[in-house]
Amino acid sequence: MPFKQLGLSPFLLSALDKNSFHTPTDVQDKVIPLVLEGHDVMAKAQTGSGKSASFVLPILELWSAHRGEAKKGKIKTLVLTPTRELTQQVAQDFITFSSALERPIQVVSIIGGESIGDQLYQIQQGCDVLVATSGRFLDVLRKKQMNLSHIEYFVLDEADKMLNLGFAEELEAILEVIPEQRQNLLFSATYPQKMLDIAAKITSNPKEVSIESQTPTVEKITQRVIEVNSENRGPLLRHLIESEKWKSVLVFMANKRATDNIAAKFRKYGFKADSFHGDLEQEERNYTLKHFKNRNIQILFSTDIASRGLDINDIECVINFDLPRSPADYIHRIGRTGRAGKSGLSIAFIDHESAEHFKLIEKRSEIKLKRESIEGFEISGDAPQKVKGPAPVKGKGKSKKDKLREKALKEKS
Repeated sequence: MPFKQLGLSPFLLSALDKNSFHTPTDVQDKVIPLVLEGHDVMAKAQTGSGKSASFVLPILELWSAHRGEAKKGKIKTLVLTPTRELTQQVAQDFITFSSALERPIQVVSIIGGESIGDQLYQIQQGCDVLVATSGRFLDVLRKKQMNLSHIEYFVLDEADKMLNLGFAEELEAILEVIPEQRQNLLFSATYPQKMLDIAAKITSNPKEVSIESQTPTVEKITQRVIEVNSENRGPLLRHLIESEKWKSVLVFMANKRATDNIAAKFRKYGFKADSFHGDLEQEERNYTLKHFKNRNIQILFSTDIASRGLDINDIECVINFDLPRSPADYIHRIGRTGRAGKSGLSIAFIDHESAEHFKLIEKRSEIKLKRESIEGFEISGDAPQKVKGPAPVKGKGKSKKDKLREKALKEKS
């Protein structure tokens, strides 16, 4: 079904065509009509499914139809996200798709690492759409210098990720300052119980949309698993990049220090490499992502901060140098490649220590991958033996039946 059959105005169709969006994804096809009809929506969809456009487009459609004649924008839409990068991406989507409007929509993004004073000034100059990380939004909220009484659309994007950042505790403070009458749109890759609890607080009787088969994105990704000793992962990665001649590689690491250390090592070997993590100043993060997008950086070593909200096309390969702790994050990580309908490649390095954890990832992700070895980098040594605790010794302690029997005898006597 083309976009024109979803009830969108010519100005939005023009913006979509200009940006080469011709056919809606599954989540867009199901969510856009529901939002236009005024329903609250609770949607389950993985990263890379096009969910940002599924709420940006209908909100722009509704905003355009009912915006009134006020020159100075009032905050009608509040979108909360878990990361700075996703915040900036969603804000840019609002700007991109509203390009054909008679009056440009006023979009403000507020994130950490930038001046709160400057952000408040932008809001006070006029703001139709406010996109924010939840933590920084509360920082700005405490200043008590912005008017939230006109909010009509409240969106939580990647809500399950926000739960991991303590959002459940922050939600009460947010709900106290926004109007009770509003349209609520919740998007999440998973539905843990905490997510359902949040949904119950925010909305009642939402229309539920579940895009279970996000495998089209994953199916376009060739997944490989290479067995290699931990100390040989760096040399193997250099070998693969040189032999495969990859121009754009995203490598996931376990922590911030590891990303900095390995990026420095690769630069010494002559690679255009850099690191990306939460300790970087916002200006540094923007600079790094810009240069990675432009392929001035060939290899980007990153923590899981890049697993969601990083919208970069043409990443040729995603490497799980260190495995993610959560099996769900494995899908988010590899979803950074194979975007925009293109094919991609992901490779996971595993050793004896991480083999069992990867089996759990396979089980939860409903995949089964063949183990490979690369000549010259074969895994060596033996898998560690599982240490079992001492078996219980029968007769050493009284059983529950013995204790009950003794108690009954005492009562009789």
